[in-house]
Amino acid sequence: MPQVTSKDGTSIVYDRAGDGPAVILVGGGAVDRSENAPLVPELARHFTVYNYDRRGRGDSSDTLPYALEREFEDVEALIAEAGGSAHLYGVSSGGALVLEAAAAGVSAGRLAVYEVPYDLGEDTPRRQREYVAKLDALLAGNRRGEMFELFMRTVGSPEESIEAAKNSPMWPGCEAIAHTLAYDAACLGDGSPPVERLAKITQPVLVATGGASPEWFLKGGGDFFAKAADAIAAALPHAERLTLEGQTHVVDPKALAPVLERFFTQ
Repeated sequence: MPQVTSKDGTSIVYDRAGDGPAVILVGGGAVDRSENAPLVPELARHFTVYNYDRRGRGDSSDTLPYALEREFEDVEALIAEAGGSAHLYGVSSGGALVLEAAAAGVSAGRLAVYEVPYDLGEDTPRRQREYVAKLDALLAGNRRGEMFELFMRTVGSPEESIEAAKNSPMWPGCEAIAHTLAYDAACLGDGSPPVERLAKITQPVLVATGGASPEWFLKGGGDFFAKAADAIAAALPHAERLTLEGQTHVVDPKALAPVLERFFTQ
């Protein structure tokens, strides 16, 4: 499998497909590169697509202690592998990673993010601190299954869905990457849109949402993501705000790919 070595020695494994300008796909929380795999053939018609396992997931290695800056370095290593120039697409907390990396000065082309789960509630920082503290305590006790249960409850999953997941063949894989839930929490900071840092981003940014997620999802479904996206777009110097009607948090690649193609080739 192709891989790059990040600055701290971590091996970042990726799949590559297509030809043309480079696009790097950044996955969200609780997933490996299989999340974005269905999007690869759709984009590979016009781009060289790099779909990678974020550190600690899938086939990539991990190096402790974790710091958000290490993930910036992972993205930089992939950009270098792509020839020094690449657009970035991030979904969910991976979108937060894309935005934070750009704000920190990672040299990327255009940026696109989909349904970044920032929360505009007044008590968001407190709830985020409590969530992270619980994750850390569970990880210290190697209670990975409970970490994943906590994550599912935090995003609003019904209890029957959690029980079904625990009794499914996917559960061991969930437990294997449960420690990276803390990494995604770090990407989201205190949980609120980091408007001062977003204002530093000079690249054009596509800020997209679906709008059809179930109402239980993050206690607001599509409206939750729409409010967050509006706040992100308002803070960015060069933003395009777009809604893909009828799409959920798991967006249809055939609906998304033409939008990304248009934006990345402008």
